[in-house]
Amino acid sequence: MRVFIIGFMGCGKTTWGRKLANHLGVEFMDLDQVLEAKAGMTIAEYFTEHGQDAFRELESRVLKETDYPEDVIVSTGGGLPCFFDNLDWMNANGQSLYIKLSPKTLAERLDKGKTTRPLIAGKHGEELVTFIAEKLAEREGFYNRATHVVNGIDMSVEMLADTVGSK
Repeated sequence: MRVFIIGFMGCGKTTWGRKLANHLGVEFMDLDQVLEAKAGMTIAEYFTEHGQDAFRELESRVLKETDYPEDVIVSTGGGLPCFFDNLDWMNANGQSLYIKLSPKTLAERLDKGKTTRPLIAGKHGEELVTFIAEKLAEREGFYNRATHVVNGIDMSVEMLADTVGSK
């Protein structure tokens, strides 16, 4: 089983991906870490140095050229499904799982986050909620085409395993 976890930043793709992989006894991969290793710099540095278009092209190449184990849970970048044919590729090469949360919940999580994310730097409170709501409006058409859509509130690893059809 190959599962690509998608959703907005702060929804828990990496956290839940690790938990699900551990629960199922399969490998976990963070595609952002794979991308940074291939680029030799952080995503923020690459974005700043080469721009968004070049970053999105690299991100798509990394998605499609990475050698995945047969059984793996993969967390992806928040924008990855929304460019090129990336979501179609994920659905053709495994399952996609969208962790859906409201803009307010995402803003609360991101405001408390320990890492600075370039896309939301300097945004707090209602400004952050508005920004997330606008971005989600752009992205949800893609996210909702995932193989599975789950509510990110009150999730359990058992529920996720049932959703993706654990082996």
